Amino acid sequence: MSELKKVNTNSIRISAEEKISLFSNMATMLASGIAISEAIDSLLDEAKGGRRTVLLTLQEDVGSGHHIHQSFAKFPKVFDKVTINLIKSAEESGTLETSLKDIQANMQKELEFADKVKSALMYPSLVMVVFVLVLIVMLVVVVPKISQVFSRLKVDLPLATQVLIVMSNALTGQPLLTIGTLVLIVTGAVLLYRYKREAFHNFLYDMPGVSQLIRKTDLTHFTRNLYLLLSSGIPIVMALELAEDVVRKSEVKALINQAKNRAVSGYPFFQGLRSKDRIVPEMMIKLMEVGEKTGTLETAMQAVSEHMDYEVTKSLAKFTTILEPVMLVFVALVVGGMMMAIISPIYGLISQVGVM
Repeated sequence: MSELKKVNTNSIRISAEEKISLFSNMATMLASGIAISEAIDSLLDEAKGGRRTVLLTLQEDVGSGHHIHQSFAKFPKVFDKVTINLIKSAEESGTLETSLKDIQANMQKELEFADKVKSALMYPSLVMVVFVLVLIVMLVVVVPKISQVFSRLKVDLPLATQVLIVMSNALTGQPLLTIGTLVLIVTGAVLLYRYKREAFHNFLYDMPGVSQLIRKTDLTHFTRNLYLLLSSGIPIVMALELAEDVVRKSEVKALINQAKNRAVSGYPFFQGLRSKDRIVPEMMIKLMEVGEKTGTLETAMQAVSEHMDYEVTKSLAKFTTILEPVMLVFVALVVGGMMMAIISPIYGLISQVGVM
C-alpha cells in the first residue's frame, strides 16, 4: 500500500511491448481457469517500474471489489479510452479473456505498424547524423587551418567563407558558450513542443508528402479500432466517438464527428464520411455501406483496415524512395557549398599570383 501512495498514477508510462506482454499473460491465465486475483499475484513476482505500479493498483482495486477497467482508467498515459471501454464491455458480457486477446493482437499490429514507420525513417536519419558529423569535422579541423592562411595573406573573402570562419571560431574559440546556446535552443524547442504540441503536429502533418501519408495512417488506425470496438458489442455512436481519439489530422477528426452526428440522427454513418476533398476513399465508404446494410459492418471494417494497412506500407516505401535521393542531394549541395567557400578564395589567390 505504501508503495502506491508515493506514486502519481497520472504520470506512469509503460512501453508498448510491456502492455502487449501484460494483456497476453492475463488472457492466457484467465483462459486456463486461473482467477484474476491469482493471475495478478503471479504477474507481480517479476514486475518492475511502471508495470509493477499498474499491477499493484489492479491488485488493490480487484481486492476491494472494483472492476478492472476502473483500475486501468487511473493510468491515462498507459491505457487509452478505446482499451478501457473494450475491457468494460468485456467485463459486462463475461468475455474478458477473449477481449484481452483481441486488444493484445491489436496492440501487436499497432506496434508492427510503428516499426514500419521507424524502419522507413532509419536511412534518412542516418544520412542526417553523418551530415552533422561531417559539418562538425569541417568546422573544427579544416576551416581553422584555412582561416589562418587567409588571415596571414589578408585576402578579401566572400561572404560564405566569412560565415564559415565565424561559425568555426565560435565552435573552437568559445565551445562552452556555443554548447550552452545549443542547449538553450534545444530546451526551448522541447518546451515549445510540450506546450504547443498540437500546433507543431498540425504544421508537420500539413507538409507536402507528409499530409497524405498521415491521412492514410489515421484512416488505418480509425478502421482498425472501429472494427475492434464494434466486434466487442459497443454501439456505433460510442464506437465512433472513441475511434475519433486515435486520429491526428483535424479534417479526419471532423469527418468522424460528422459521421457520428449522422448516426445519432438515425442515418447511415458512412454518409458523413463523404467530403468534397475525398479525404476518405470512395472504395472504403462503399465497403462500409455494404457492411452496414447487410449487418456485417465489423467484418467490412476489418477488410478496410487491412487494405489501408497495405496502402500505408506502399506509400511509406514510395515516400522513403523519394526522400533518400532528395536528402543526398541536399547534403551534397551543403557540403559542396562549404568546399566552394573554402576553395574559391584559394583559387582567387592563385589567379592573382599568376597575373603577377
